[in-house]
Amino acid sequence: MICVSLREPDYQSFAEVLSGLEMAEIRMEGARLSPEEVKALFSRPVPLIATFRPGTADLKKRSEYLALAVRAGARFLDLELESPPDFRAELIKIARRFRCQVIISYHNHLETPDRPRLDQIADQCYAAGADIAKLACQVHSPGDCARLLALYDRSRPIIAIGMGRQGIITRIIAPLLGAPFTYASLTAERQTAEGQLDWKTLREKIGMIRDDK
Repeated sequence: MICVSLREPDYQSFAEVLSGLEMAEIRMEGARLSPEEVKALFSRPVPLIATFRPGTADLKKRSEYLALAVRAGARFLDLELESPPDFRAELIKIARRFRCQVIISYHNHLETPDRPRLDQIADQCYAAGADIAKLACQVHSPGDCARLLALYDRSRPIIAIGMGRQGIITRIIAPLLGAPFTYASLTAERQTAEGQLDWKTLREKIGMIRDDK
């Protein structure tokens, strides 16, 4: 499955681009959304990930909006590994009540750690309450990509993504190695992370590999 990561300015913009997508990540940071609009957005039938990255709002607003999203029907809740434990714990409790799967995510915009450190980070994600661990790291070499892809030998659900142009292969291969889904942009011009392919191109490339089997 391909999850399209969306970072739009308002409710109407999100609503317009959701049509035709099989899954989407709603990046609420920076968006002008009322509580009523959050509830309306996440009550849509398409599987949605609720995300509200730090930096544009305080913890209180982020917690309020993420909780609203979960109660409205978000299928997944993405919380950062480095977020305060009390903030995470309260939202995870709500997610469990509403049968919303929890993604605990780690982002490293500088490098890809060595394999022992990657395993340690994945374990920390599960210990923090993850149903799915997500590790997104900047890659600088084929070896970086190989270390991330090797994480799919773990027994629990994981998404390992290489950021940057050299990491594109990790986004294509991920669902073929067992990732529950992989991430794409809506169009080539609307990336929310470096190295994202637009969803149509990504679908085509995954399909080519599957057809070769």
